[in-house]
Amino acid sequence: MDDFMLRALLAGVGTALVTGPLGAFIVWRRMAYFGDTLAHSALLGVALGLFMEININLSIVFVCVLLAVLLVVLQHQRRLASDTLLGILSHSALSLGLVSLALIQSVQVDLMGYLFGDILAVSVSDLYWIYGGGLFALVSLIIIWRPLLALTVHEELARVEGVPVTTVKLIFMLLVALIIALSMKVVGILLVTSLLIIPAATARGFAKTPEQMALLAALIGCLAVGSGLFASLQWDLPAGPAVVMVAALFFFLAPLWPRRNQTHAA
Repeated sequence: MDDFMLRALLAGVGTALVTGPLGAFIVWRRMAYFGDTLAHSALLGVALGLFMEININLSIVFVCVLLAVLLVVLQHQRRLASDTLLGILSHSALSLGLVSLALIQSVQVDLMGYLFGDILAVSVSDLYWIYGGGLFALVSLIIIWRPLLALTVHEELARVEGVPVTTVKLIFMLLVALIIALSMKVVGILLVTSLLIIPAATARGFAKTPEQMALLAALIGCLAVGSGLFASLQWDLPAGPAVVMVAALFFFLAPLWPRRNQTHAA
């Protein structure tokens, strides 16, 4: 296997291992639009990184985390619904990112690469970011697993039982922001939430417990990455969209898989 394909496979598998468990909570908590909003803000992070001449991965993480904190603060007001806030922040951040990139005339930007990703161009330093950040996110998710699951099932009851709801929600949003920032290089801004949502939605029909669903989502994500890269190499397809298309194929074929006495995880 060529080096660039091996790096692409390692990057995709590393991303899928962490997007699976996080995606399970996104599906349970119906936060798909939140992932899109953070992904759109990543373009602003790219512009900030280029303008300040700092590490782009770091600037993307900074902007995504900043937007996640801003969203948590804004959710405490009662004037606008969460989906309205997400719509405002999502399109504002995307537009601001595009305008900022247009103003940086001294730098040639591969906009399509950022929008749709280029998993075949993953470098060794990108792998360090993906696996380092992914390990940190997984350990953090394991630590907050029980309180996060409790408030996902019934937020008011969790609050009465002493769960620090706001803190746990903020940590979860920051983890999603971190992973979206790290995954952008793999499948791009417009497709990054696909790896969070589609494998988890597919796993939901097979799992009997939340833990099973998280593990199955990670496994399905890994299979989608491997199959998508194979399809890309075999038929000369764009790698990121091919991975997402395979994941979508798994989702639509899943109901045809025979199951016995199946109950949904959530």
